Amino acid sequence: MKRALVSVSDKTGIIEFAKGLVAAGYEVISTGGTFKVLQEAQVPVIAIDEVTHFPEMLDGRVKTLHPNIHGGLLAKRDEPTHMAALAAHDIQTIDLVCVNLYPFKETIQKSGITEAQAVEQIDIGGPSMLRSAAKNFKSVYVVVDQQDYAQVLEHVVDEGQAAVDYRRYLAAKAFRHTAAYDSLIAGYLTEAVGIEFPEKLTRSYDFKQALRYGENAHQKAAFYQSSLPTAFSIASAVQLHGKELSYNNIKDADAAVKVVAEFSEPCVVAMKHMNPCGVGLGATIYEAWQKAYAADPVSIFGGIIALNREVDVQTAEELHSLFLEIIIAPSYTPEALAILEKKKNLRVMTLDFEAAKQADRFEMVSVLGGLLVQERDRVTDQASELKVVTDKTPTADEQAAMLFAQRVVKHVKSNAIVVATKDQTLGIGAGQMNRVGSVKIAIEQAEANGLKAPFVLASDAFFPMDDSVEYAAEHGVTAVIQPGGSIKDQDSIDMANQKGISMVTTGRRHFKH
Repeated sequence: MKRALVSVSDKTGIIEFAKGLVAAGYEVISTGGTFKVLQEAQVPVIAIDEVTHFPEMLDGRVKTLHPNIHGGLLAKRDEPTHMAALAAHDIQTIDLVCVNLYPFKETIQKSGITEAQAVEQIDIGGPSMLRSAAKNFKSVYVVVDQQDYAQVLEHVVDEGQAAVDYRRYLAAKAFRHTAAYDSLIAGYLTEAVGIEFPEKLTRSYDFKQALRYGENAHQKAAFYQSSLPTAFSIASAVQLHGKELSYNNIKDADAAVKVVAEFSEPCVVAMKHMNPCGVGLGATIYEAWQKAYAADPVSIFGGIIALNREVDVQTAEELHSLFLEIIIAPSYTPEALAILEKKKNLRVMTLDFEAAKQADRFEMVSVLGGLLVQERDRVTDQASELKVVTDKTPTADEQAAMLFAQRVVKHVKSNAIVVATKDQTLGIGAGQMNRVGSVKIAIEQAEANGLKAPFVLASDAFFPMDDSVEYAAEHGVTAVIQPGGSIKDQDSIDMANQKGISMVTTGRRHFKH
């Protein structure tokens, strides 16, 4: 008679699964709580110590780490010496293992958990059995997912090649399962000892959804979420309405909420192709929306809108009048949501903007054959850090405008230029191969929208030439904020003095590649 070892922390569906195994001719071995559940359900079950002839010990830490278990799992059925060894030691083969592991992930996600409590939820015997069974998949079924119970029961009566192929599939899944489990433990302890860049970086992600395609229709793509989800992420956002997200939608939405997170006052960001095209602040979310829209009413077409306050009817009516891909906000009034839902394809989402301060500290970008990891640019330049380097000192309004523009320029692709007032972007130049090109784009955008000078200009990096300063001053810019640090800084300062505008430096650049 074949044998199955069943030991699960999550007992959903386990009674029906065990009954199915018995019906298929299996003896069922079990441990601890699972044994009790099966016994109470009147499923014929054998206690683990009847197999090991050794009692559970150390508060259950040791119960399955025994040759009678692992010998029965690892023995090659087609290797005579293996089978002879089992016979010599009176060990029976085990043909199926069904295990899900101690809830380490669920434990560390709770508040107030001590290290001792977390460590106690590190499973040892479970992963060992899964690895033994998965290694010997030619003969042993290994089951880690309740979603597989029904299909496993269909296969256990099959001894053909289809069963071997299915066991190989289950083995790969089991090793992914234990690898992800170990990565969470490694991450928890690595964080506890304060290692930022360990010699081995192990991260675990769970499949969230299949995507129709990637950046282009011929590219396959899928969306994964961190196994330890963070509240402030697109992966944690709730979609209330509209068609499914695309690859590009997800990237744009991620970029949009990062800009909004810079501000505590009512803020609206319009995002297009990973760059903000309009950012507005206001006393109300409607006022902020009006400013974000006025900043670039052309580029906003087909864009993503992120708002950090509840969307009201007045704002919803204007959003509804435009073609937009996504709207993201903390909440919507019922009336506002009803207005937005009139558009079948518009994706309407909610996100916990209050959780922005707990967002991931590090960000990762893949390259061919590797991964870049860095701290997110979470630094906000302060008024006290500004160094006036020109004869003219900026006014209070100019200083406020420069600090606002500096918060936005961090999120614009380099070379990045933002022209703005203290509560509204007027023009944004992004991703140009030279800085004066970005300056011209930003100022031309402001002028095209009928947004007249005066306004300030923020640059993500220093001006190696004075041509950008000259062009800006001649088109209405009254103050410039930039990092400084070029060997030609004095040329730019001299040009600012010549044109009668003020310039401050921060000593800190904000490249975004």
